[in-house]
Amino acid sequence: MKVQGGAEVTKKIAIVEDETNIFELIKFNLEKQGYQVAGTQDGAKAVDLVRSVDPDLLILDLMLPNKDGLTILKELRSDPQWKELPVVVLTARDTEFDKVLGFDVGADDYLTKPFSIKELSARVKAILRRTDKTEDPILRIGNLELHTEAFKVFHHGKLLNLTLKEYELLAFLVKNRGKVVSRNDLLDHIWGYDYIGETRTVDVHIRHLRQKLGDGENEEKFIETVRGVGYRFQE
Repeated sequence: MKVQGGAEVTKKIAIVEDETNIFELIKFNLEKQGYQVAGTQDGAKAVDLVRSVDPDLLILDLMLPNKDGLTILKELRSDPQWKELPVVVLTARDTEFDKVLGFDVGADDYLTKPFSIKELSARVKAILRRTDKTEDPILRIGNLELHTEAFKVFHHGKLLNLTLKEYELLAFLVKNRGKVVSRNDLLDHIWGYDYIGETRTVDVHIRHLRQKLGDGENEEKFIETVRGVGYRFQE
C-alpha cells in the first residue's frame, strides 16, 4: 500500500490471464491481501485494461487468445507512460529462450506454470515494495524509526535485531496504527493465505517483538492487545 500523508492508498493490480481457474485464484488471493484487482481473459483487451485501471503492477500471461503476451508487453513498453510499469509474466513455457525473450522485451519477473500462489504473492509484494516511490523511506513514531528501504528499525537511535517476519509484522502494524488488526489478518498479510499454522504464531512473534522494543519499559508501550480480536499499534 502507498502511504500518503499518513493515509493508506490501496495498490492496484491488473491481471491478464485466459485460464479461468488461474485468473480467479490469483484475483481472490490478491484481493484477500488488500489489493484492488481488475483483469481480463482476452489479450486484445489488455492494453485498454491497463489504460483504464492505471495499475501499480501487471500480471501477464504469455499464451493468450487474440493477442499474445509478448506483443502486449512490447506495445506497453513502447509507450512512455507504461515503460516503467512493473510486469510479472506467467507462462507454461519454461525454456531458457522464452525466459530471456521475456526479460529482453521488458518483464520484471517470470513464473512458470504451475506455480505457487504464495510465491507469486511474495514476488508481487517484493516488486511493489522495490518500485514504490511514494512511501516515506523513514517512518517515525515517537522514539521509533522504521527504515523501509533498508528493512531496519531503530529505537532511541539503537538498531534492533529483528527477524524479517518481526520487521514485516511491526511495519504492518505501524502502517495501520490506531486500527485493530486481527490475528487472522496478520497471518494472511505476513505469512500468506496458505500458511499452515495457528494464530498463536502471531502471539509468539508479538511477544518477541515487544521484548526487543522494550515495550512497557519507561511507560513506553507500542503494541496494545485487544482481547479476543488482535493487536493495535498505539498512535
